[in-house]
Amino acid sequence: MSDETGSEEPGTTAQQWLAGFAEAIGAPAPGLEVTEALLNLAGVAAHDSQRIAAPIACWMAGVAGVEPAEALERARLYAAGRPR
Repeated sequence: MSDETGSEEPGTTAQQWLAGFAEAIGAPAPGLEVTEALLNLAGVAAHDSQRIAAPIACWMAGVAGVEPAEALERARLYAAGRPR
């Protein structure tokens, strides 16, 4: 919704949404450090390929059981060593 100026009214924040979703799936909500690592991982994937790789790379790390910080490091190494 917008106010008289056309500005969007604040809604649910990302952290609020993630906390609610975490409860819905029975998982802990990510803390700031994990959130930042995942966003950086997504950034590496998106900048080194098509943007669609970003959420999928984060999902792959989760399925593989790789901690976000480690996944970020591996993504950076992969991107740096990949032939262009």
